[in-house]
Amino acid sequence: MSQSTLQTAIKEELLSRIKRGYYEEGKKFPTEYVLCEEFDVSRTTVRGALNQLTLEGYLIRQQGRGTFVAGKKVRQTLSHTPNNYAAQLAVQGKRGEVSLIQLSVVSATDVLTEVFPVKEQAPIQKIERIRHADGEPTQYEISYIPWSIAPGITKEQAEHSLFDTLSKVFNIQVAKTTESLEIVLADESISSHLKCPINAPCFYIETVTEDQEGRIIEYSRSYFRGDKTNFVIERSYR
Repeated sequence: MSQSTLQTAIKEELLSRIKRGYYEEGKKFPTEYVLCEEFDVSRTTVRGALNQLTLEGYLIRQQGRGTFVAGKKVRQTLSHTPNNYAAQLAVQGKRGEVSLIQLSVVSATDVLTEVFPVKEQAPIQKIERIRHADGEPTQYEISYIPWSIAPGITKEQAEHSLFDTLSKVFNIQVAKTTESLEIVLADESISSHLKCPINAPCFYIETVTEDQEGRIIEYSRSYFRGDKTNFVIERSYR
């Protein structure tokens, strides 16, 4: 068996143990020496497996202290009946918070006029936010809502669910979202907002939201820390 195959097998076994709770969250992880003895492989092979688990956010290395099991990732559910962020985290035993970076009105660019049925230079509300789980940043989001759809969104409203605001304040019911998911590497701006290294892998989602009349009412670009987030996709075939 090649070194790369062994490394993958060891990584998958250790990951399985972490997910099953064999290694407890926050506890010190076995040393390279202990793992070398257990799996009867070289330190290079074990180190490669641990590096991968650290990169993926399952382990945390603390200089001078050793390696520890990271906390559970924030689970984001993509389903036909999505809950708001705070509700999704509450069922996971985590505290969800939204902090507003900037709330401004910008003129519609060529890109935005391709998304929204508005003229160039039409006023668009731009809402930049960071979502936190237990105080840690996990998602950086930029949302756009035309002024004609929901004029004058306030700071207080932007720090809570925008969909709730559209429903309760502007009587606009969200009927459909179309989401595009890919992997990107954090640039300097994303790194700064999410407190992650430059070039760290992140989930990137573009979302287009429609109301019951088929109008596009919101467009967003969201970046999720890859080491702090995983996604569950629910489909119903009933």
